[in-house]
Amino acid sequence: MAKNPRLMPKNPALYRGEVLRSARLTPSMQRVTVTGPQFADFPYLGHDHWFRLFVRLAHQPRFELPELSGQRWWEPYFAIPDEVRPHCANYTVAGFRPETGELDIDFVVHCGTGGEPEGAAAIWACAVRPGDPVALYDQGAIFDRPEDASEVHLVADESGLPAVAGILRSLPAHTTGRALVEVPLAADRRDLEAPAGMEIVWVVRDDVHAVPGEAVLAELHRRTAFAATGYAYVVGESRLATEGRRHLVASGLPKDRITFSGYWKHERGKVPAAV
Repeated sequence: MAKNPRLMPKNPALYRGEVLRSARLTPSMQRVTVTGPQFADFPYLGHDHWFRLFVRLAHQPRFELPELSGQRWWEPYFAIPDEVRPHCANYTVAGFRPETGELDIDFVVHCGTGGEPEGAAAIWACAVRPGDPVALYDQGAIFDRPEDASEVHLVADESGLPAVAGILRSLPAHTTGRALVEVPLAADRRDLEAPAGMEIVWVVRDDVHAVPGEAVLAELHRRTAFAATGYAYVVGESRLATEGRRHLVASGLPKDRITFSGYWKHERGKVPAAV
């Protein structure tokens, strides 16, 4: 994941809390709201502020957290025995209300043939109950729009939708550009807060057998002129991120004005999670 060092916390902190509620936001997205006294002090940066989420899975007898300090979080994490090591994955702040100490996390939900959620995080998000423990390890943001950017282009599959939504909310009111967002179903489209000059293009996949990210990548390929003074942000499935960046460079956008990150890599039987 490309990182913006200016927006990375120098001393990342672990925020402990509990689930407040969980509800289906759209057919393919579950929103879990967490809360706790520490969350009132969460240093929210807007944009695509992300964190590492720790949760206890159903088979685990207790919620055991590592003692984290500095950037090398993985050493104490993997020192925890397998049977009690909490599940850890990266997510984006989908909403934050410091006055109530509430933070929203959106999870992509893909279901099996029987209609049951697939993937450890989605299963947890759909089954979680109020009071269940969680912890967040702050990681900052990677969105890095130059102040002189003449336009902004955002490209993502559904796993990057929370980041795109946060960026759109955070952009200056005068910003112009376009957001291309792929979702599994037409019903997954929703109203997003954004500057009036930002066009939002929803690309509906509507095919359970298609690889997420391919449809929005094809939509991006149909656009071949980008101002060298612009800025682009491409996230989601690995090929979408790398091929999207390659196309933008070939279409006139300098490499140093593109932020890209492969959140996950398509493999048979593997499903994405919103981050």
